[in-house]
Amino acid sequence: MRAPISLDLHITNFNYPDTPAERLFDRLVEIATTAEEAGFSSISVMDHLHQIPVVGPEEHWMLEGNVALAALSARTRSVSLGLLVGGVTYRNPALHAKMTTTLDMVSGGRAIHGLGAAWFENEHKAYGFRFPPLKERFEHLEDALRIARAMFTEERPTVEGTHHRVGDVLNNPRPLRGDIPILVGGSGERKTLRLVAQYADGCNLFGDVDRVRHLLGVLDGHCEAVGRDPSEITRTRMATVLIARTHEEAQRKLEAWAATGVPRDRVEATFAGDPDTVAERAQAFKDAGIEGLTFSMPDIHDVESVDLAGRTLSAVFS
Repeated sequence: MRAPISLDLHITNFNYPDTPAERLFDRLVEIATTAEEAGFSSISVMDHLHQIPVVGPEEHWMLEGNVALAALSARTRSVSLGLLVGGVTYRNPALHAKMTTTLDMVSGGRAIHGLGAAWFENEHKAYGFRFPPLKERFEHLEDALRIARAMFTEERPTVEGTHHRVGDVLNNPRPLRGDIPILVGGSGERKTLRLVAQYADGCNLFGDVDRVRHLLGVLDGHCEAVGRDPSEITRTRMATVLIARTHEEAQRKLEAWAATGVPRDRVEATFAGDPDTVAERAQAFKDAGIEGLTFSMPDIHDVESVDLAGRTLSAVFS
């Protein structure tokens, strides 16, 4: 089961103009339903508890991702829903698999199980989560991948992992599709992409066109090593998009966003411009082998921009 991602709206920010907390969910529903109508295949949220530095101040609002996705599933009809990606240090992996199975049920079979090795140390300290060394976090990730797949597809699986186990575990009712697609985020060549090749149905990469082309070659090599058909894995790339009807308007948006202190490299990597310019940037990644684009929008609160982005980029990744 390939990860059903061609165009994913990635929600990273919950602080919107003229939107107090009591109206926040209504605004999220407006964003999500606009995205669905505009041609997005999926909606994802970060798995964080504090805002991360690259997006905004730490004290900015952050919703727990699984609860947010479940709520949005009741207000949408067709988009897939998932964490991009779930940190394996935040939850027992069997519980997380159960939570995603529940999301699959309440959404009518639209869940994606996103997993990653986690990285935000300050967040772990604040919430009292242990932050293991990187090598151990990857061991937790492999345990989580094995446990999730078994719980999605087997009746009463037993899995003995390095740090986690399940014994004769029940996950009833089972996923509506008989399985749930698993996506692993990250661009690590030795560990992350090996785990993608061995266990996952989708990957989410970072980097420019040349870097992405190289990473896809590395993934193909890992697939060959484990006897996996590479075409079984949906290849996606993370991006930031700022789009407007005219190039000049998009540049004004970009300059205003850069003035808030966004890292320069992130500004320079943004797909910014009119629809033709943004589509051209996206097409270059499609030509390099990317099958789906996942992206955040600094002006995601502006549903006209969400609509324009969806209609522009769904034509590229159709």
